[in-house]
Amino acid sequence: METDQYQQVIVKRIDETFRHADDILQLAIHEGKSQIERPILGLLLSSVAAGMIIGFTVLAVAVMTSILGTLDGINRVLVALVYPLGFMLCILSRTQLFTEHTATAVYPLLDGATNVTGVLKLWLVVILGNLSGGFIIAVLLNSAESVIHAKQGYLLIANHVLEYQASSLFVSAILAGWLMAIGAWTILSTHSTTSQLLCIYLATFLIGIGGLHHSIAGSVELFVGFLMSPSIEVTTIIPVIAVILLGNAIGGSVFVALLNYGHIRGLNKIV
Repeated sequence: METDQYQQVIVKRIDETFRHADDILQLAIHEGKSQIERPILGLLLSSVAAGMIIGFTVLAVAVMTSILGTLDGINRVLVALVYPLGFMLCILSRTQLFTEHTATAVYPLLDGATNVTGVLKLWLVVILGNLSGGFIIAVLLNSAESVIHAKQGYLLIANHVLEYQASSLFVSAILAGWLMAIGAWTILSTHSTTSQLLCIYLATFLIGIGGLHHSIAGSVELFVGFLMSPSIEVTTIIPVIAVILLGNAIGGSVFVALLNYGHIRGLNKIV
């Protein structure tokens, strides 16, 4: 009897701290559906804000890179430590970041609560808003260079992105999209703000230390590089951004949304 009561207490404590997988999925479906049904103007403005906020990750990385001079060895770890900062601000401010909502929008589609058109509309609006906001913050960072003194870092990371072939960028972007969607899923698993911050930090730290490619942060890096260096051209950065966007979308929707929905709903059907 005492053992049963003890087990009930333990289960209750776990349930109060972390949500069950079924509850996380229901919450993800509800959140995805609510985002799809949002008025376009509000969604666009929120997306622009997210694109601007993510620029602070680029600022932090550029400053750190300028101080360190290279991205080799221990310097790579040090840069990765500051990479999550803009993401943490962005996600906690509840603005619309493409990679966070890539998978979230797919859950209601798989559940039959929306259609492909609704998901694609959400993605399109968020991408346009994020990129617009990213260019705005790039202009601001370029204008503030006399104060920030991070030009060396901006150009180093921008040229670093442009070094890779499309196939490498694509695979890297899939992994980054996967990690961002995992981060969004784990955020829904807990009530604690501290735990949510840790989830964001872990996912984006892994992106940073792995040198993986995030479409919106990478776009800001390229936009700043374009504004600072005549050697970086629009015709060069547009295909790169497109490849990374596609990879992020696949990583978030296939590797997280389909797998999470499939194993939870599939298990329920078997039971």
